[in-house]
Amino acid sequence: MKAVRQNTVDGLVRDSARRTPDRTALRYRERSWNYARLDAAVSTAAALLRGHHGLAPGDRVATFAHNSDAYLIAFLACARAGLVHVPVNQNLTGEDLAYILRNSESALVLADPELAGRVPAGYEVRPLRDLADPEAEQTPYEGTGDPDTVVQLLYTSGTTALPKGAMMTHKALVHEYESAIEALDLAEGDRPVHSLPLYHSAQMHVFLLPYLVVGAENTILDAPVAEQIFDLVEAGRADSLFAPPTVWIALANHPDFGRRDLGALRKAYYGASIMPVPVLERLRGRLPGLGFYNCFGQSEIGPLATVLGPAEHEGRMDSCGRPVRHVEAKVVDEEGKDVPDGTAGEVVYRSPQLCLGYWNDPEATDQAFRDGWFRSGDLAVRDAEGYFTVVDRVKDVINSGGVLVASRQVEDVLYTHPGVAEAAVVGLPDERWIEAVTAVVVPRGEVTEAELMTYAREKLAHFKAPKRVLFVAALPRNASGKILKRELRDRFGQPPAGAH
Repeated sequence: MKAVRQNTVDGLVRDSARRTPDRTALRYRERSWNYARLDAAVSTAAALLRGHHGLAPGDRVATFAHNSDAYLIAFLACARAGLVHVPVNQNLTGEDLAYILRNSESALVLADPELAGRVPAGYEVRPLRDLADPEAEQTPYEGTGDPDTVVQLLYTSGTTALPKGAMMTHKALVHEYESAIEALDLAEGDRPVHSLPLYHSAQMHVFLLPYLVVGAENTILDAPVAEQIFDLVEAGRADSLFAPPTVWIALANHPDFGRRDLGALRKAYYGASIMPVPVLERLRGRLPGLGFYNCFGQSEIGPLATVLGPAEHEGRMDSCGRPVRHVEAKVVDEEGKDVPDGTAGEVVYRSPQLCLGYWNDPEATDQAFRDGWFRSGDLAVRDAEGYFTVVDRVKDVINSGGVLVASRQVEDVLYTHPGVAEAAVVGLPDERWIEAVTAVVVPRGEVTEAELMTYAREKLAHFKAPKRVLFVAALPRNASGKILKRELRDRFGQPPAGAH
């Protein structure tokens, strides 16, 4: 795939249009685009951006919108026009939204009409859908980009601090596409459905763009609505689906899950957060012919770093797999020294998929990149065969009485209790324990704090068992499905009176 690595993001889609111009590239609602029309729309939209809006190479263009065909065309048009695309979480409001636009210094905001009113004063706002107008009269822009230039600012999820804009080049992303195609067995004959937000790097860069590179027939949905996904599978229009564990849990719990004919579904991809092993076992039991792939990484690396394939799950269901083609990974201690296999440490990466650094944040860039390696912030263990198992985020490890406790192990135990629908374990301030292991649980049916604490103590060492169990109606998450443990710590951070 040498031609892939030396290309640009939009150039790869153009290559697909040359190979199979009449093949359906994309469906969204009632609209359908073959590869030739999609590529032509990208050139027309690039001309609109460079001409009508007067943007120059390197200018940032924010996209504040829901899923659509226009969203994809906007990103590819920015790539072709030499602009820097800034995907913005469509759920942001107020200062959170203003921060992204201000930090990125966006010159233009492409927005859905119903979201445009949220954009702060002082920014030029244009309807995103205008870029996907097939009747637009504009001389196509046929420029070619430089693989070494920045094509997108991927803002981190902000689960532990303010979001940072990872500067992704064409070269970084096309290397990641090649890794994804190989590790995830993406093929022209697949019929993937893309239902997660396209502003998020996983849906856009691990699945939609790589699938366009191989020439597959893609369907974009507004959201991961179970009934729509089931309908597409039964109609033979979908056989591949990516979703975070939260969505897979919702699909598995849907009343139609056991009644619908989902036998056409061949490939199931999960990632963005840790999949509880008990949930994965239930899914595999219901759909034994479905191949499951665990995808792991982060925005700064495109975002795919490791994959656990279908044949690798037996005996290592909690593993996130081994590094993909263009990623080198190892586990180190706090000083950056390699640790022996089987020992927990921080995962660090070296890869052409990595970002150049963080936009307008040289201090954070220097902290993240040390001695040529990127510090991921993930605590993991590597085994003798090179498989990685993520234990926790470094910042989420709980210091309970001077002993470090990984929240994931406690969560996996809680998920085996029939009264637990979802669980997140955090450390909360405690006079005696420094941090008390605390479970925040979304209950299923009737269950008590005492019952869950007793259950956990029977299966865990005493110091790992929760000291408190708090019940909530829902866990706070970002749009990619990651639990915002920082919000839980902020919300419940004051210890109860008399705690000890």
